[in-house]
Amino acid sequence: MRIRLAIRYTLISSCILLVIMLSSSFFHITKVQKIFAETSMHDADALADLILRNSYHLMMEDDRRHLQLMMEELGESKRVDRVRILGREGVVSFSTNVAEVGTSLTLQDKSCSFCHVPGAEALLDVPVEDRTRAISGFQYMHVTRGIYNEPSCSTSECHAHPPEQEKIGVLDMVVSLDQMAYLTHVHHNDVLLSTLLMLIFLSVGHYLVTRRYICKPIEGLLTQTQALSSGDLSARVANPSSDELGELGRSFNQMAVNLEQAQLELKGWGSTLEYKVEKRTTEMMEIQSQLIRSAKLASMGELVAGIAHEINNPLTGILMFASLSSKHKDLPPQVKDNLELIVAETGRCAKIVRGLLEFARESVPEKKPVAINAIIEQTLELVSHQSIFQDVDIVCQLGEDIPEIELDADQWQQVFVNMVINAGQAMPQGGRLTILTRFIAAENQVHIILEDTGTGISQEHLERIFDPFFTTKSEKGFGLGLSVTYGIIQNHGGKVDVQSTEGEGTRFSILLPIENPGWAEGPGPDEGDE
Repeated sequence: MRIRLAIRYTLISSCILLVIMLSSSFFHITKVQKIFAETSMHDADALADLILRNSYHLMMEDDRRHLQLMMEELGESKRVDRVRILGREGVVSFSTNVAEVGTSLTLQDKSCSFCHVPGAEALLDVPVEDRTRAISGFQYMHVTRGIYNEPSCSTSECHAHPPEQEKIGVLDMVVSLDQMAYLTHVHHNDVLLSTLLMLIFLSVGHYLVTRRYICKPIEGLLTQTQALSSGDLSARVANPSSDELGELGRSFNQMAVNLEQAQLELKGWGSTLEYKVEKRTTEMMEIQSQLIRSAKLASMGELVAGIAHEINNPLTGILMFASLSSKHKDLPPQVKDNLELIVAETGRCAKIVRGLLEFARESVPEKKPVAINAIIEQTLELVSHQSIFQDVDIVCQLGEDIPEIELDADQWQQVFVNMVINAGQAMPQGGRLTILTRFIAAENQVHIILEDTGTGISQEHLERIFDPFFTTKSEKGFGLGLSVTYGIIQNHGGKVDVQSTEGEGTRFSILLPIENPGWAEGPGPDEGDE
């Protein structure tokens, strides 16, 4: 198929060249033939003029014998086929053929046509083209020249031609053109042979050039295309040229590179698809867990709010009357002790009710620009002097480039108080509390980390730490601190994630947006690499 392309292209171009070269050769041969004919015509006319000049003196002396001998000698020449001198009436006076001397010619003889050219005065103003003619193609040239009555001739003693007689005879000559025909034939053969050789050389050269600069690049491109279609993505066209075929080769290489890259990306997607599905499933489960937790908190808040309001009024009455009764001076000591116990326990119940109301209340944060680092420092100033932090080393790594955030400072102070106190209570034997803040410019968020080296939280309790009334403290605590903390973070559009290993410590990670867009659904970040 590829060889046929070169042959087909060569044949088409060779046919076009053949037509052009044959046309050129035809016009060239025709032109040369015309030039040869004109040259032969003028040479024959010049020869006739030379014969007339040579016979001039013989005719002036009226030497008929020598003139006849001269004619016979001319007849022996290979170039001259016939020479004769005709009288005015068409009588052959001298001839290379002695037998026709004295005979007369008729008007139908070709020699007589010269004297009778239409529109011309006989023998006077006839052009050379009409005084010469070809016989049998270019084999012979027939030349007719007039013999005129010159003054020296009309005054000669041997002639009786009056001066007013302008013509006295005709020279009729037939010249052989065999040599000219041979030269013409040789020239024609040379032209045709050179045309054929040029056509062959041009065709062979055209075929080789086509194979080298067209078929070979196409063959390489076809080979690489077949390899690419078979799945070999490393197929490339080597050393593409700077022409259009080279541009096609470079485009093919770029396509192969893109296909190879796309396949690598597909393989990468395929190899990580299971991991991505598993990761996305985990994220969806975390989102679902947060949604369930939010729904649980909302429903629990409504229930708690109703119960707290119902209990708060009678509890306030009990606390007030028991307090007043305990201050009476006439009470027995045992009764007074019992009333003071009632007041203490009722106060404890009132504190629980206040916690329930605070948990259930959906207060709108009073936001204003605040530096988060300042809130953390104020919180540490409040709680760090408590006895639970006596053996705790508090390490703060607060970022300096953190911008101010629109938030409720009191609520966030409550968040940090809850988390710091929980961390201190988790380290009864001492330890280290690390507080870190940093600004994530790419996500326009503030990252807050609180990490302790305390007792940690078991995996079975880790998922419930934000549930209301869930606590691992057996003697104190109502299980509302982290629930309130979670609600505050949620109301500020933030996200919180907790990681803990029992016996090693707990890490809380908070992401808080600089501009509060509201709650953004999604799981907390995976901080395992921090």
